[in-house]
Amino acid sequence: MTRSNSKAELFNAMGLGPVWELKNPTSSMSENGIEPEPEPEAASADLPSLDELHATAKLPSLDELRSTVAACRACGLCETRTQTVFSDGVANAPLMVVGEAPGAEEDASGLPFVGRAGQLLDRMLTAVGASRASNVYIANVLKCRPPGNRNPEMAEIEQCSPFVFQQIAVSKPKVLLLVGRFAIQTLLGSKKSVGELRGQLHHVTVQGREIPAVVTYHPAYLLRRPEEKAKVWDDLLLLKRQDFTQGSA
Repeated sequence: MTRSNSKAELFNAMGLGPVWELKNPTSSMSENGIEPEPEPEAASADLPSLDELHATAKLPSLDELRSTVAACRACGLCETRTQTVFSDGVANAPLMVVGEAPGAEEDASGLPFVGRAGQLLDRMLTAVGASRASNVYIANVLKCRPPGNRNPEMAEIEQCSPFVFQQIAVSKPKVLLLVGRFAIQTLLGSKKSVGELRGQLHHVTVQGREIPAVVTYHPAYLLRRPEEKAKVWDDLLLLKRQDFTQGSA
């Protein structure tokens, strides 16, 4: 089988049409104005740094996190949700997909990426040798559906995003695939657009561990803008080159 034929078969498996070639990726005073009293001196060499404390802190299990999320009432989305949407796929899988927020079908089923967008995501994953049934773990930044499928608000992201960082820390994926603007900007700490960030390999640091991250457009966006399919295919080829199918780190 030639290289081009192989790529064509993978592209057709996605249902996205013909093959495009991959471009080269680029790789004080207090608030009341009163000066606080000086802190007593301590032997800093004997104290762990904040990074060390964070790295050694005991993490909850994924089941414990799921229970915490299900009971969460930190923002107004708890008033309109049917249920929380925690994850799907295989815990501790080598590839973790992070999306933005549940939609109506996710809110009804309790699973991320169902319906047409989920079916397209599954085809995208199949094209690079991945499946939520075998080697992929899937979660969203928000665990509750925003009413009317509106965009997540910044306050909601700030309240909910610690959960997805904990999921990453516990599951320890080898590679991340970030889909959609809000997932990408949240995990990369960037305000740049998807178009500016895609096409290159990024890294997300969680618990002192750097995890390679590939970014691309959300499948729901691709359903509305099929002309972007060539860019998504390039992103999937970049993901495939990370050899995540060889096992988790």
